[in-house]
Amino acid sequence: MIRVLLVDDQPLLRSGFRALLDLEDDIEVVAEAGDGMEGLALVRRHLPDVALIDVQMPGVDGIEATRRIAADPALAGVHVVILTNYGLDEYVFNALRAGAAGFLVKDIVPEDFLHAVRVAARGDALLAPSITRKLIDRYVTQPIHRGVGGELEELTNREREAVALVAHGLSNEEIATHMMISPMTAKTHINRAMAKLHARDRAQLVVLAYESGLVTPRGR
Repeated sequence: MIRVLLVDDQPLLRSGFRALLDLEDDIEVVAEAGDGMEGLALVRRHLPDVALIDVQMPGVDGIEATRRIAADPALAGVHVVILTNYGLDEYVFNALRAGAAGFLVKDIVPEDFLHAVRVAARGDALLAPSITRKLIDRYVTQPIHRGVGGELEELTNREREAVALVAHGLSNEEIATHMMISPMTAKTHINRAMAKLHARDRAQLVVLAYESGLVTPRGR
């Protein structure tokens, strides 16, 4: 059973999401919150698999809530998915940097929404390669060095190559083709790199790759 927490200051939207999730046999909504502070308390109480959190809320917003969840070792199993009205708005990259596993636009079709919840629950990043490329093009203008250079030295050459390809928006299958390895081996390289870089998920791996200077945006 996938345990989901909903955090949004719009009751009508929460009700709609809950009604959709409650129809699924493998998903359970464990709690709802109308603001970030209440959401944080409920995350700690229920330890959901997925926390769907609105990016813009009064008081503690979605980005700050995500940052606090990601910083708490006791909440390592909670995968935060940011909800946004505007798609690739100015909040998205900040949310990923804060530790979000991905984001969803609120006008998403029901089938894609349910699939996204299941993807996030598995611990996979909720970033399609096309979305990753858009994020790169729009938000990453230059690397921001955050002192992860030493950790990058722990990566093998193949792991570094795999991370760079992730950062350029390639899927596991595309990485496998590019590196002439199996998709399972590609996934293994990525998982080991995530562990060494202390990245919670694939989304953070993309952020770290650019912030460390391992890769730079194409054409810059």
